[in-house]
Amino acid sequence: MDTGEVAEAFLHHLTVERGSAANTLRAYRTDLDRYLRHLDALGRRGLGEVREADVTGFVAALRSGPSPLAASSAGRALAAVRGLHRFAHRDGLVTDDVARAVAPPDRPARLPRTLDVDEVEQLLAGVVGDGPVALRDRALLELLYSTGARISEAVGLDVDDLDPAARTVLLRGKGGKDRIVPVGRPALAAVDAYRVRARPALATRGRGTPALLLNARGGRLSRQSAWHALRAAADAAGLSAVVSPHTLRHCVATHLLAGGADVRTVQELLGHASVTTTQIYTHVTVDALREVYATTHPRARGRGLTP
Repeated sequence: MDTGEVAEAFLHHLTVERGSAANTLRAYRTDLDRYLRHLDALGRRGLGEVREADVTGFVAALRSGPSPLAASSAGRALAAVRGLHRFAHRDGLVTDDVARAVAPPDRPARLPRTLDVDEVEQLLAGVVGDGPVALRDRALLELLYSTGARISEAVGLDVDDLDPAARTVLLRGKGGKDRIVPVGRPALAAVDAYRVRARPALATRGRGTPALLLNARGGRLSRQSAWHALRAAADAAGLSAVVSPHTLRHCVATHLLAGGADVRTVQELLGHASVTTTQIYTHVTVDALREVYATTHPRARGRGLTP
């Protein structure tokens, strides 16, 4: 089979055996057509003649030239090529999977959009009222900002996970990794108000659950409902365009680092498996420091004492 026939067999496999979506198949066909032209230009008559350097060169070509692809698009094209070679190797059409070790291009780190302290205060003040739902939502948002918890971790809390005396809470993170983190006094006060004045009323509507945060039917609050509560508060505060489920988590990291916390401490607090994940927030802090430097340092403003 020539390369074109192998590509068609691979696409047929994706269609029939994998049930891939039509959009995925169209994208893969476009990427594979581009790859086959690349191989043809190299004089490769079949996949058995392809070497790892050829695949690496294809990815490099996608990222250069007059119309370079974004790292994400080049990565998608490489996924199609790796799938093709894996398919050919599995079916015994080639003796080696030469694309297996080719790494996708690095994507530029996207700095998370965060809120400053005043904007966080506006967001927290966006929950108004003293009804059970308002008290619950206020407790939710205060917990998110106080602990840096993921929304899934917050809604997964049980009543006994919170220790008001020690001012700590047990968060159940990804991969079964639990961690105990401190809780600030404002969050404790909001949770206490909710537990005393709202949770009993919500609990009577359900069948009994240890969940801390309850929905209107007395069951555990879902991630989707928690996200809607956050969105409603953001709308009320005029911040809806910049608030996502992870916004308060981003804010905790950025505000702690800006306040002098070390990266390892923030890593432990947020439950990041790797410190590399946490270090992205140091760039946000550096940007803030750079702005302050540029507006306050005499030499940065082009004036001051001569050396």
